[in-house]
Amino acid sequence: MNNTTDLTKGDPRKLILRFFFPLLMTNTLQQLYSFADTAIVGKGLGDDPLAAVGNMSSLCFLIIGFSMGLSNGFSILIAQNFGKKDIKALRRTVAHSIVLAVIITVLLTAFSMIFLKRILILMQTDPAILGDSLRYGHILFGGLAATIAYNMCAGVLRALGDSKTPLKAIVISSVMNITLNSLFIFVFRWGVSGAAAATIISQLFSGAFCFIKLSRLEVLHLTREDFAHDSTMYLRLLKNGIPMALMNSITAVGCMVVQYFVNGMGVAFTSAYSACSRYLNMFMQPAATAGAAMSSFTGQNYGAGRFDRIKRGLKVCLGISAVTYVVFGSAMVFMPRQLAGLILNGSTQIGYAAQFLPICGVMIFSVDMLFVIRNGVQGMGFPFAPMLSGIAEMFLRIGAMYFLIDKYAFRATAVAEISAWVGALIINAAAFVVIFMREKNIIENKKLSKHALSTV
Repeated sequence: MNNTTDLTKGDPRKLILRFFFPLLMTNTLQQLYSFADTAIVGKGLGDDPLAAVGNMSSLCFLIIGFSMGLSNGFSILIAQNFGKKDIKALRRTVAHSIVLAVIITVLLTAFSMIFLKRILILMQTDPAILGDSLRYGHILFGGLAATIAYNMCAGVLRALGDSKTPLKAIVISSVMNITLNSLFIFVFRWGVSGAAAATIISQLFSGAFCFIKLSRLEVLHLTREDFAHDSTMYLRLLKNGIPMALMNSITAVGCMVVQYFVNGMGVAFTSAYSACSRYLNMFMQPAATAGAAMSSFTGQNYGAGRFDRIKRGLKVCLGISAVTYVVFGSAMVFMPRQLAGLILNGSTQIGYAAQFLPICGVMIFSVDMLFVIRNGVQGMGFPFAPMLSGIAEMFLRIGAMYFLIDKYAFRATAVAEISAWVGALIINAAAFVVIFMREKNIIENKKLSKHALSTV
């Protein structure tokens, strides 16, 4: 099993940290080049084009998040089969995941291209930025195949314990993205279309890099027999993937409603919200990465029946999220204007962002913990509780905006975020405890039964 990592053996802390840091660098680079894109668009084109790109973020999360949820669901089954050392089932799972990924890519591309304008209008997108939002979105969604291919390949690699190959892919992609972005915007003057094109081209290369790596793994030498139609396998994959995809999309709907309220307040608010969202996404990355490590670690050890290791892994990942809260929460609380000024130009927009960041900075620990615990639930193969938490997030976001926006204006967006984080955390923490104890007891009872039979 060349260049794969068995997470069911060895010191959990060392294994998780060895897996975590390359993955953290991967996710950080993704956020940094996303941040660089935002800064290039904001400083190079102005606050209105930045608002147009930022206006697309929740819609991108709806479409791309759906595909990521599916691929993450598929990769958990792959990790569990790898933990069981069932190579035949592993290969069939990967093969059927590929087939489903192709079908989903076609459907999502068609949906997003057809309904993009209608959705943007429903979101109260200001006419001043509608054209740029459409140009950006048509290119980004037209190249959805490249995005899904990377996410799928990187997910399989992480399920097999390889977090270094996605890092190498993102290093190449980041350099390419920033270079092309600067070239397309400052030299070719392509506007927001250049930013979207740079993203798709760089993701195409990162996806190809990961695919080449996968094709060289002996454990994944797929044959025609692996692709033979198996309705049971498709159902298992969809049963695990769809709830995770819906969780992301339902959460995105809540974010789109928040965007609707923000857009109704004016372009200055849209620009400020775009900048704040970028910082939230970037500062959440260490905890989100700890969550991804928890998912792979839990998946393999659940497949091996090692619940003691899952518990130890949870402590390690929560420790990581605690450290990142102290660092990034402090930055949001004590340096909001400095952070906002790195992206935004107008003093009005910077002032709005400086209202949002400290409020979320105080409570960002709740979403940091949420990433870890929710991924632990998903890693055990129980995606429905996280899906329910996604529904709760949506209603909490919408409710907070509806009831608070008239009184607190832009600050209501920060309260909406915090409400969603805390509600989802409570649901997933309860689910983790219940599922962990139940599954642990089932496995222990099976071992006792086997032992009793062997002594008869």
